[in-house]
Amino acid sequence: MSLQIVVGAGPVGTATARRLAERGEQVRVITRSGSGPEGVERIAADATDAALLARYAEGASTIYSCAGPPYHRWPTDWPPLGAALVKAAEASGAVLVTTGNLYGYGAVDRPMTEDMPLRPNSIKGQVRAKLWTDALEAHRAGRIRTAEVRGSDYLGAGALTTFSVMVLPKVVAGKRASVPADLDAPHTWTYVGDVARTLIAVGDDERAWGRAWHVPSAEPVSVRALAARAADLAGAPPARIAAMPVTALRLAGLFNPAARALVETQYQWRRPFVLDSTAATVAFGIKPAPVDDALRESVEELRR
Repeated sequence: MSLQIVVGAGPVGTATARRLAERGEQVRVITRSGSGPEGVERIAADATDAALLARYAEGASTIYSCAGPPYHRWPTDWPPLGAALVKAAEASGAVLVTTGNLYGYGAVDRPMTEDMPLRPNSIKGQVRAKLWTDALEAHRAGRIRTAEVRGSDYLGAGALTTFSVMVLPKVVAGKRASVPADLDAPHTWTYVGDVARTLIAVGDDERAWGRAWHVPSAEPVSVRALAARAADLAGAPPARIAAMPVTALRLAGLFNPAARALVETQYQWRRPFVLDSTAATVAFGIKPAPVDDALRESVEELRR
């Protein structure tokens, strides 16, 4: 049994902490509020305090970064947290495994692979790219050991995405939904449980460190098709969904910071957004959950 640190208790942090605890590890979850799943040690602390984080990580084998600042606060909240995580990993000697995403690649015209250059075309993408390059530089300098695990938009318990917020509740309730997206563009969805499985697999294998990995994810499904499946699984009327124009999103952004934050990432929803996860599937033998299983979990949680 070894000490495992999980920073953040959102859907990924909770799933990761539970899986680690189930296999008999000593798990310490750190959040500002002291929240976290049952059966683990829960600490209320500010993870941007590098010295404090390092003290809690003393003796740990791995630090899993699963925190998620509010979407519109990425530019201000992520840099100090990322810097503290690197410093804590350096001070404690723990491996730092970070939950990442696909923003750093920017707009691309083919399925995304881990060897693609980071060419962000958004402020949030620039933030994510710098977090990884800073950690990777520290790794290459021999100061820390690190890796990043990247997934697409989440499905499953606790997932908060454009689909889960703007589409799923309306579809399950039999109401008409509107979403700022090309409804028929292929889109990759990543199951929260598979993110946790991949984080732990990467943390366990020193051959996986020093690079990024894509979470094994099922074949892409369009927003329209996903909404239709959600209606079927929920026993709701056929999904009624419309594409929201960008102008409407911009108007909503005048009053809602979360809507405003979506404008610069419209490229992810107005064109194919496809993840290639072959490398991790082969390396770790992780078979992604079927989209229906992940979606069913989202529907069940929504109903609860």
